[in-house]
Amino acid sequence: MRLVIAMSSKLPVILRQRNATTRLFRGNRSPLDYQTPLPICARLTRTQCPGYRSELFRTTRIHPALTSVRFFTTKKYSDRDPPSDGNGEQSGDYPASLPATVVVPEVWPHVPVIAINRNPVFPRFIKLIEISNPVLIDLIRRKIKLNQPYVGVFLKKSEENEADVVQSLDDIYPIGTFAQVHEVQDLGNRLRLVVMAHRRIKIVNQIFEDANPKVEHEMKLTFPLLNTTITVPVDDTMTSNKVNRRSLRKKGENRIVERTERIEKINETSFTEIKPQVHAPEKNTEKPLVSSIPQPGQPSQPILMVEVINVTHEKFKQTEEIKALTQELIKTIRDIISMNPLYRESLQQMLHQGQRVVDNPVYLSDLGAALTGADAQELQQVLEEMDILKRLRLSLALLKKEYELSKLQQKIGKEVEEKVKQQHRKYILHEQLKVIKKELGLEKDDKDAIEEKYREKIRQKTVPKPVMDVLEEELNKLSFLESHSSEFNVTRNYLDWLTSMPWGVTSTENLNLQDAYNNVFFIEHLFFIITEFIAVSQLKGSTQGKILCFYGPPGVGKTSIAKSIARALNREYFRFSVGGMTDVAEIKGHRRTYVGAMPGKVIQCLKKTKTENPLILIDEVDKIGKGHQGDPASALLEMLDPEQNANFLDHYLDVPVDLSKVLFICTANVIDTIPEPLRDRMEMIDMSGYVAEEKLAIAKQYLVPQARTESGLSKEQISIQDNALTVLIKSYCRESGVRSLQKHIEKVHRKVAFKVVKKEADKVDITMDNLQDFVGKPVFTHDRMYETTPPGVVMGLAWTAMGGSTLFIESTIRKPTGGKKAEGTFEVTGHLGDVMKESIHIAMTVARNYLKQEDSSNTFLYDSHLHIHVPEGATPKDGPSAGMTIATALLSLAKNQAIRQNVAMTGELSLMGKVLPVGGIKEKVIAAKRVDVKCIILPEENKKDFNDLPKYITDGLEVHFVSTFNDVYRICFSETKETDSFRSAKPITDHALSPQPTFG
Repeated sequence: MRLVIAMSSKLPVILRQRNATTRLFRGNRSPLDYQTPLPICARLTRTQCPGYRSELFRTTRIHPALTSVRFFTTKKYSDRDPPSDGNGEQSGDYPASLPATVVVPEVWPHVPVIAINRNPVFPRFIKLIEISNPVLIDLIRRKIKLNQPYVGVFLKKSEENEADVVQSLDDIYPIGTFAQVHEVQDLGNRLRLVVMAHRRIKIVNQIFEDANPKVEHEMKLTFPLLNTTITVPVDDTMTSNKVNRRSLRKKGENRIVERTERIEKINETSFTEIKPQVHAPEKNTEKPLVSSIPQPGQPSQPILMVEVINVTHEKFKQTEEIKALTQELIKTIRDIISMNPLYRESLQQMLHQGQRVVDNPVYLSDLGAALTGADAQELQQVLEEMDILKRLRLSLALLKKEYELSKLQQKIGKEVEEKVKQQHRKYILHEQLKVIKKELGLEKDDKDAIEEKYREKIRQKTVPKPVMDVLEEELNKLSFLESHSSEFNVTRNYLDWLTSMPWGVTSTENLNLQDAYNNVFFIEHLFFIITEFIAVSQLKGSTQGKILCFYGPPGVGKTSIAKSIARALNREYFRFSVGGMTDVAEIKGHRRTYVGAMPGKVIQCLKKTKTENPLILIDEVDKIGKGHQGDPASALLEMLDPEQNANFLDHYLDVPVDLSKVLFICTANVIDTIPEPLRDRMEMIDMSGYVAEEKLAIAKQYLVPQARTESGLSKEQISIQDNALTVLIKSYCRESGVRSLQKHIEKVHRKVAFKVVKKEADKVDITMDNLQDFVGKPVFTHDRMYETTPPGVVMGLAWTAMGGSTLFIESTIRKPTGGKKAEGTFEVTGHLGDVMKESIHIAMTVARNYLKQEDSSNTFLYDSHLHIHVPEGATPKDGPSAGMTIATALLSLAKNQAIRQNVAMTGELSLMGKVLPVGGIKEKVIAAKRVDVKCIILPEENKKDFNDLPKYITDGLEVHFVSTFNDVYRICFSETKETDSFRSAKPITDHALSPQPTFG
């Protein structure tokens, strides 16, 4: 019944207002024109009033700067049945299946929010946007169905946020653009939009969508005779709720009357062409707006809709400055387009057809900013700037940066292109040259040339037959391989190494004994070894190999002597260090199957020296490591074994290599850490420290001339006297080597060079009086801790990795003996090792037994509480050579009698008083002589070691060789007298840092 009432009341009014509607289309347009009644009137006009058709739909135009029209429909026309009029031309009106046209209003306060990253959208520019948020997708779909395809596009402040919606207004910039959705592509879970931005807007507040909007149902009725379709409301709850029919009829009549009054009011307006007034829609059918303020305690919702206002530009005039900026913008855009054609395509897509950009500074500033690839913040700054002058300047600055970037890009592109063209041209010319030479018979192909090169390299060498067989096999294999395959490069690298080896090539040795003497004269035993080696080579008429190991403290010249030997024998010299080495492949090489495989150090040495008889120095052999890749010390066994190294097999070459002619020299500081099998294969040569006379000779002959040459001085500008060098050796450089002495001599020469450059002196003479001006105060001010040893104190001799040293053994009473007879105790201090602590216990037993034999009434060692100390407690001490010294100190304390002055001793005691031999005799004798000790007590079995010492070391020494402790007692106590007390003796402390000593 409601449907009949609506039709009877609405249709006559529509027919009555037909002529007024025609006038309306000819005159002014309003958003009300495109609501539901107007398409009906348009169809009636086309049917009943054909005279008005062309004027109605063809002459009425709206300026594109003010409005933009887009149609949304689901019906498509086929090519066979396009809409046309009776004359066969396309009709000017719209098909009946299309809804009303969508006009972009000037004011639209509520828009959905689309948050984007990277670049903002400028007005009058099109952007492709994809959204995946389901809530936002549903919202945009509803808006499009309601013919409200408008959105607000805002830039997110954080580029890390990839979401389509934001949770707070603080996450986006407040100023964005009002955009119209032109095209929609539904991808299921995503929505692809093509939006056209129109103007700048600013967010005022957030509004919220109603979760269950109430939708008013409508029904379309078509009248074929009238060729008209009308839409009437339908209330589905009318029957169930029993609504009064009279109220429904009155409601329909009132709605039609209201629309009629609005149409008549519009007809009364002037038909002159004025700016169309665009208003917000009359009524929203879905009622989506609710309170814009969420309730307290309510969880935050994603921002889907916001309330916005239009942002207008500040008024401006076409001043000269604006014109100049505009022209500069246009010029810069032209320069950018001329440099990069990609910008020309982008500009063509941005510009509207038939629109002059140069006359519009507002659009020109947006165009310049949109054309650049600047940061999002900089582009947003242009979008938010409302002062046209400032915006032009900002856009111009961005364009200038883009222009400089384009220039740099063009420069790089030209350089790369030129390089590629040159390489391509060179390749083509080479290929042409190869073809020409091949046709003329002047050159073979690459593989033949490579094979000929390898055969030429081995033609003058004596290659063993097993190696030659492998060479032929690899050359045949190379001829069947493609030059671009990986196996080709592996085989080629292998052939490079194999043909570079010095097969049968040896250097001519110098067998002159005088040259050997000139290089190693100051080391007598080493001189004999080298001369013997030369003599054997002379008799055999061929070179031979040998394996030597120099061990001694740092700075004694082990590496320098190896270089001198190579120079004396005229052999090539190669050095590599194995200190800290943990990989066996460094010695034996890698397998060829690995990428980047290389031979071992020995094969690399032979390739570099190009001889089969070089001198190879293996440095720091005592510090070789051990890791999960194997034990390199074990890999050295094959290389350093005279019985095996004639057929040394490297993992990479995999052919036997003869190392029997190589002279191997290893260096080490200590021999305890060298594996026993490796030590057994080498001839050990002791390189002990130097005495003062040796240091003086080395300094005068080598160190001073070398330092003078390195500092740029001449003999006329500096001279160092022998007494200055002697003081430097004794008071500054007491270590066994000469490395510290070399540093001090270089320091003196640097200071003299400074004086010469400053013109403070033309020549400087270094003497013992002015030596402190160049090297500072002496490090060693006293030779001994005790000038006179009191009872209970004895000087011992120790050996360290830095050489020999002197140590005092102190013993005293720890606390007074009580009245009752009780067994005595003793305490040991001085950072001693377990071996030395055992020596103290043995020495205590020997001293008690000997004291009982000498004086049975003396029970001092049985009853007293004793304290035995070895000074310099910060230095660890260990070793089995201090027993004789400790027993002598205990007897001296028990007898309250100081031993003979100026005596030093070393040796270990057995439990029965036998004196056992010790090591490091040369270092200990040198240490004793360094502190001016004249009497030294040594074990009898070390007499052979003492006799091997040079005469300049043993001169002026009184040496006693003992076999039992009784001999020691007679030497130490034969010329001494008892003293009343030793507590008045004041020890003199030496502040020099001592290395860790070993009594052994």
